[in-house]
Amino acid sequence: MNNEIFDKLDKLYCIWKEKKLGGEFMPEDYNPNLSKSSNENYLYFTLPMALNYQRNSYKLWEGAKNTFEDNTTNFVFNINEVIDSSVSEVKKALTKYKLALQENKQTEIWMKLCFTIKNYFDGDIRLLFKNCDYDVNKIRNFIQVEHKKDFPYLSGNKICNYWLYVLYQYTDIKFCNLDALTVAPDTHILQASVKLGIINKEDLTKNDIQKIVAERFFDILKGSKYRPIDLHTPLWLWSRNGFKEIQ
Repeated sequence: MNNEIFDKLDKLYCIWKEKKLGGEFMPEDYNPNLSKSSNENYLYFTLPMALNYQRNSYKLWEGAKNTFEDNTTNFVFNINEVIDSSVSEVKKALTKYKLALQENKQTEIWMKLCFTIKNYFDGDIRLLFKNCDYDVNKIRNFIQVEHKKDFPYLSGNKICNYWLYVLYQYTDIKFCNLDALTVAPDTHILQASVKLGIINKEDLTKNDIQKIVAERFFDILKGSKYRPIDLHTPLWLWSRNGFKEIQ
């Protein structure tokens, strides 16, 4: 079974590389094109991630870009300015372009992350990766185990993996063990997994389905030319665009 699924994944990846999946524009592509190496760019792709649950990702990143490009609201991407601002000021800025939908809860999450980044890294999120030797496992352990409460939502298994993947795509970061990143099993990845036969539709109700899917992708791709995270974008687009037939 694994060989059959791997062949489908291989073909899907090739179709994606040939731009034949349709809708190759990913949500995070909607960004202000900041310098890849800048702390500003790292923060741009970090803070909105914590608000990326149960919502349209394209709308999230559209809201992020609009918020960033408005001189009256872009202070929310500056750690020191957030810390010096009132909750009401941050809330007003985050909701103007619907970057935050749950105005109280998500404002609290945003501000909590800003205080965390200030307290641990003096406002420079890049120090997190440097201090962890750019090791995916060390980074995840710092966020998900040692300081989980300080990284609300970003510490979740699904979003943490996807956040690191996005940083890999849109910043200049170089992880020393990218193979450790799993697919980020959101709704589209789970549906694609059902379509491929990696899991059954009934499996979707299991509490640990995200872990199950991640482990099965590791098993299928072990020893191959692909890392699990390499397949995230083609799988995501394949699902979102109605499962184009793989030939």
